[in-house]
Amino acid sequence: MSGTVSLSSTPLTEGEKMDVRRFCGYPAVGSRETGQESWRFFQVEGALEWRMGNLSGAELQQIRLYLLQLYPLETALLGASDNLDTAQAASWYHNGHELRDRVTLFTLWRRRLCAFLGVTGGLELQDGRAVVI
Repeated sequence: MSGTVSLSSTPLTEGEKMDVRRFCGYPAVGSRETGQESWRFFQVEGALEWRMGNLSGAELQQIRLYLLQLYPLETALLGASDNLDTAQAASWYHNGHELRDRVTLFTLWRRRLCAFLGVTGGLELQDGRAVVI
């Protein structure tokens, strides 16, 4: 972790846990009020939940650093659509592979998060498949 960034070592919030699940490629858990937490029935999801609830302070900081990398990469995918209609403008040339390159980078960071947590990525991260937009 970078020495210039000071991140919280407090337990992950429910929102952060949701984002970790999402970035790792796992579906929503649903309402915990019903007592029907489906992840309990699946080994990988259960491992992910256990790890998120039992990380050390330094590991929590590292998870938050991954999230700080992933949020702007996800947002950049949405912004890439602004350039889909422009192949060339004056002396500016559009990267025809911008969206693919951004998806590849986003997927790389998602896989790094999964690897750090010691879990296999969800369906869209398995078998070399990436999110298709």
